[in-house]
Amino acid sequence: MIRQFTSAEFMFLLMAVRWTLLLSAIAFVGGALGGVLVALARTAPYAWLRATAGTYIQIFQGTPLLMQLFLVFFGANLFGAAVDPLTAAAIGLTLNGAAFLGEIWRGCIQAIPKGQWEASTALGLHYVTRMKEIILPQAAKIAVAPTVGFLVLLVKSTSLASIIGFVELTRAGQIVNNATFRPFLVFGIVAAIYFVLCWPLSLYSRHLEKKFGTVSR
Repeated sequence: MIRQFTSAEFMFLLMAVRWTLLLSAIAFVGGALGGVLVALARTAPYAWLRATAGTYIQIFQGTPLLMQLFLVFFGANLFGAAVDPLTAAAIGLTLNGAAFLGEIWRGCIQAIPKGQWEASTALGLHYVTRMKEIILPQAAKIAVAPTVGFLVLLVKSTSLASIIGFVELTRAGQIVNNATFRPFLVFGIVAAIYFVLCWPLSLYSRHLEKKFGTVSR
């Protein structure tokens, strides 16, 4: 029996936003932690660390995110460890986010003027101290805008979690559409909600890019 699209269906879509935001937050925090390690490995003085991080980035940037979610969700069963859709989506998006954020932040670290590196070396600072006290604080300023931009992409990427059964905004839209058979209305509302979530972040990213876009050399 086909249901009418009512306020109850609309509220169901709105309530699903919390799961989209939760998944985005988990994946962003996890991806940020992993991204720091990847970025530091990519700029480390050890060739084997740079090669390992480079391989990791190539794998996760060179394969579809959807395939990565499938591998995490279904691959866990091969090892006898069943995972729920939220956990699988969080792991997949975290691993993917670490690769992209790591490369973004690697570029920000290497964008620091050469003179800063030479000056810190001339002072006899250890690599860790050099990064902590001189390089990373400056790189963090450059990284703010592209990081916010990546967060916009991450929010939209959570829609792929619907394929493995996680009921976030897109999956909620599919459920409502299957009951009401009003695809244009339902997915139009879903698209509008995504726009409301992402547009302010996009504007903020552009503002930060203009504010921090220049690095004196």
